[in-house]
Amino acid sequence: MESESEPLVYINIIEAQGEKIVAMCDRDLLGVKLVDGKLVLHVNERFYGGELVPLSYAMTKAREATVLNLVGENVVNAAIREGLVHPEAVIRVAGVPHAQAVKMPY
Repeated sequence: MESESEPLVYINIIEAQGEKIVAMCDRDLLGVKLVDGKLVLHVNERFYGGELVPLSYAMTKAREATVLNLVGENVVNAAIREGLVHPEAVIRVAGVPHAQAVKMPY
């Protein structure tokens, strides 16, 4: 059961060609198509829908990612708090926050 302090989110982890792609969305956004003028973001079940997990667990997996793709208030705000996403890197599509981040080797 979901509590206010620990929302459940969908997370999908894709490992390919040495990359760890972590796609996450807020629970209520899976399957939703966000339309904002010519901009369309489909929160596709195939890409975002993996496991339904507590947000804190999802953030532990986000820290391991080389590529992050995030949709929703809960996941984007948590990634900002964790220092994984810069607040100015967030866009809004139909009022919903969306962010992508790539870790580059130095």
